[in-house]
Amino acid sequence: MALYLIGDIQGCDSALGRLLDELAFSPSRDTVVLLGDLVNRGPESAQVLRRAQRLGGAALSVLGNHDLHLLGVAHGVRKSGRKDTVAELLAAPDREAMLDWLRHQHMALHRRIGSGEAARDLLMVHAGVLPQWSVADVRAHAGELEAVLRGPNLGAFLATMYGNQPDRWSDTLEGSDRLRVIVNALTRLRLCTADGTMEFETTDGAADAPAGYMPWFDVPGRRTAEATVAFGHWSTLGWVSRPDLLSTDTGCVWGGCLSAVRIGATLDERERIQVKCEQAQKPGKGG
Repeated sequence: MALYLIGDIQGCDSALGRLLDELAFSPSRDTVVLLGDLVNRGPESAQVLRRAQRLGGAALSVLGNHDLHLLGVAHGVRKSGRKDTVAELLAAPDREAMLDWLRHQHMALHRRIGSGEAARDLLMVHAGVLPQWSVADVRAHAGELEAVLRGPNLGAFLATMYGNQPDRWSDTLEGSDRLRVIVNALTRLRLCTADGTMEFETTDGAADAPAGYMPWFDVPGRRTAEATVAFGHWSTLGWVSRPDLLSTDTGCVWGGCLSAVRIGATLDERERIQVKCEQAQKPGKGG
């Protein structure tokens, strides 16, 4: 019974199929967690969602910014961009089944790995977590979003989801402002200040951070530092594995690799498995 985590697929289903073959993945025995951005930019978004559906309970996913963008386009609150590649999915006869599966996925997932003194929290998100959030906070805030995504007011939420403000968390936030900060942290965050003020213009490596900003995972005193946070989203960061961190986006859609990590009996037991990907798009801002 293996647990695998897979980074950003972005519509590259052929690579996903090859990676699952490489893992000898068995839906009756194993579990795979997809770390968001299942769709868009690559040519096979519908195929990725269909494959995930076929895997049933063996496949779980956290949602990324591209997945939420697909829901926004599908609900008519956002237009497709020049680089978007979801038209085939949106015209498919099983469109509603795919979109319904997507909206019932997760914004964060949590597992306790190991036993006794070796037990640690594994927290899985698409992009990041704010430094003032604990593991319990992340789970609670993700739950707020999941309830809206699965509820009757999805369209109204999607219409107010986009934007960079507020750029900092406060427990007093309410309504659409509160949900927007949660969305931005979980699906878009790369850099923030020590007090958790987010910045969204920089998409390159950590060395390009503006003065006063740093990768969210390097903020001193981050409350999730005792856990291992697994995420994707940041292809220019690439693969990083350290006790408190697993960065898994290795640029599949840009011609890099699609990466999986097998989690062993403890969070110190990690095995990376990769397949090479054909370039579907050239890297650029907004990827």
